[in-house]
Amino acid sequence: MSHPLLRAIAAPTAALALLSLTACAPVAEADTTLVVYSGRSEELVQPLIDIFEDETGITVDVRYGDSAELAAQLAEEGDATKADLFFAQDAGALGAIESAGLLTELPTEILDRVPTEYRSATGQWVGVTGRARVLVYNPELVTELPATVAELAEPEWAERIAVAPTNASFQSFVTAYRVVNGDAAAAEWLDGIADNAQIFEKNGQILDAVEAGTVAAGLINHYYWFQRQNEVGEGNMASELASFQSGDVGNLINVAGIGAVSDSALATQFIEFLLRDDIQEYFVTEVVEYPLVDGIAIPAGLTPLSEIAVPDIDLTSLEGLEATLALIRESGLL
Repeated sequence: MSHPLLRAIAAPTAALALLSLTACAPVAEADTTLVVYSGRSEELVQPLIDIFEDETGITVDVRYGDSAELAAQLAEEGDATKADLFFAQDAGALGAIESAGLLTELPTEILDRVPTEYRSATGQWVGVTGRARVLVYNPELVTELPATVAELAEPEWAERIAVAPTNASFQSFVTAYRVVNGDAAAAEWLDGIADNAQIFEKNGQILDAVEAGTVAAGLINHYYWFQRQNEVGEGNMASELASFQSGDVGNLINVAGIGAVSDSALATQFIEFLLRDDIQEYFVTEVVEYPLVDGIAIPAGLTPLSEIAVPDIDLTSLEGLEATLALIRESGLL
């Protein structure tokens, strides 16, 4: 049985469109075009683009791609870019563009929609949704859970842990490990993981393996498990989720977020649109990501963000991807 929120919205995108058609009046600049560079998938984002265009009369041109590659393209284009907005899959990509001086400061009323830990300290980007790093494990194969993510590099976890080194979420986590513990500790951890881990390309494949009992545990984002539960029904999962001790870097919460490259009022309007309650509910329904706006319901069984003992880290600091990739390569995981 699917979660009540999903059952209540039999056709989420269509229902959202009907709810939203009168939410804001068309602007006078109906023929104005917004250019969005999106590191989020077309499948997820395009329904929202369609709704925004219907509501406002604004034409939105979207360039879809990998967040890191789009960030590199924006940096190369510099002030000559045609982009008005950068909608990134992770905070590190936004941090890189912020460091390059390409983002504009957002209005206070937008920033105040999101908790301070999930937005730029300088007000240049804001998180839209959150996702938690978790340990997925098979309780038939794991009798004692690790207290810290560092323990997964110890010999007792040999052949019992799964990771996806090519996945951006794993790479962002390793960047966080570097920021919190230093490069030397991160390199040591990666060496241990390289000795211990079964390697997969995607988070979903890790979940498959843990469900099947071919590996004891794996590091994934939370929503993969909840999406699978929605498919197979509550009570039909062989695996369970766990977090680490308070403040451990293994409890990282990363965000998909957006920043304005131009100071266009229409760019600001699009960000306001993404932080609207009904659009936040869309992300919960479609991909079971955490809403960052207060007061939005989350599925049963999903730990509220406020109860996750996250590490003390500025998400903007996750921009150092090249140094992270170098360490992962040196470990042999890539």
